[in-house]
Amino acid sequence: MMTMFIFLIGKGRKTINLQHIGIKIKQARQQTKQTQQQVADRCSISKSLLSKIENGQTASAVATLSKICEALDIPLSWVLDDQPETDLVMLNKAERQQTIGDVNMGYSYELLAKSRFSSIEPTIVHVTPKDQNVRHDPYTHTEDEFIYILEGSIKLFYNDETYIMEKGDTAYFKGHNPHLFVPVDNEGAKVLTIFIRQ
Repeated sequence: MMTMFIFLIGKGRKTINLQHIGIKIKQARQQTKQTQQQVADRCSISKSLLSKIENGQTASAVATLSKICEALDIPLSWVLDDQPETDLVMLNKAERQQTIGDVNMGYSYELLAKSRFSSIEPTIVHVTPKDQNVRHDPYTHTEDEFIYILEGSIKLFYNDETYIMEKGDTAYFKGHNPHLFVPVDNEGAKVLTIFIRQ
């Protein structure tokens, strides 16, 4: 399974419906007849955090939501948005919405395609500018990750090393190792990211 994200460091955000995300995750979990503890263990998160996510009481990082979706065998795009499922999914630029769950997450996401049945999930993640970015904790996920800097520059933290990446630079790495990228400045950057499940 391949999951694709486009990361955009910039501005412009709209509040996401955490209750909506929580309801969909809870419904999917119940349909698979898994307990909160079972899903939490599979995702390496606490049962308390999963409970808060299901109840719409907290926002969660994309990596955490991705792990939960993988454990429940559902696409991230379906959790983040509720659009009718059709064989042809089209979305005009003017209809896309930038959403954010919590400024403390350090970014928000904008879905470019919305299909429950697609294994490819193109997304724009808006990372807050340097002066506003408060995310410092690296994260992990099960997929390999490829990134390509489209505009601007970022700092990539990977396995306790720091790399400055600028327009045109690429990297491919194992997602199970701790990693994080943050904006270098307040000018913004775009990073094409593709997650590849082995």
